[in-house]
Amino acid sequence: MPVRFTACAIALTGKIASMNVLVLDTSTEWCSAALWLDGRILARRVLAEQRHSSLLLPMVDELLREAAVGLRQLDGIGYGAGPGSFTGLRIACAVTQGLALGADLPVVGVSTLESIAEQSGAERVLTVLDARMAEVYWAAYRREGEAWRAVSEPQLALPESVAVPAGGDWVGAGNGFAALGEVLRPRLEHALLRIDTTLMPDAAAMAPLAAAAFARGEGMDAALAAPIYLRDKVALTVDERRARQSA
Repeated sequence: MPVRFTACAIALTGKIASMNVLVLDTSTEWCSAALWLDGRILARRVLAEQRHSSLLLPMVDELLREAAVGLRQLDGIGYGAGPGSFTGLRIACAVTQGLALGADLPVVGVSTLESIAEQSGAERVLTVLDARMAEVYWAAYRREGEAWRAVSEPQLALPESVAVPAGGDWVGAGNGFAALGEVLRPRLEHALLRIDTTLMPDAAAMAPLAAAAFARGEGMDAALAAPIYLRDKVALTVDERRARQSA
């Protein structure tokens, strides 16, 4: 079956400085790329399964051709830094480094969980992403102006450990609420206004976050780019992880 790319152009408002930024994300089974062009977004997103390596560069080429810009005309490249799939995070980071080094561009890493909050339409968001192995990646964010502040920092945890912060109207977002909903929902849904299980890390949602980071001067040398790994030992059994967390 041929791969279908979905293009979109989204007009966004805000005071983010004019930027031209490419953003890549391969942190989950979805593969996405986006261009932020002075506040307008062009994006591609496809369910890649295990084909991220073969899909990502063609998506980038297609976006650059559509926008009629070259890599050297960009202000920087952003990438989904994690948390997420080990292999996926490495792919986005490596491709970002290769493109940025070749074009002499700075890079920024963008939190995958923050990108979920960005899509929620809420001011206070509990983001929960399926981490497999009966665990979740989660964080809680509160919007402050055009930025997000982590009320609970990103972490890897058993679903029983996820907590809604006190105060305010919180919204739940992310596929963790679907994958481990039998544990999460009975404990949390009474404290949440709503839950959106469809939101996933996405380059289009990362684009304004990356542009804002570059505008704040947070761009770094491509050689310093690195994924955010929260799981230090993949081989732990579920029982071992529960014992470690309760210790």
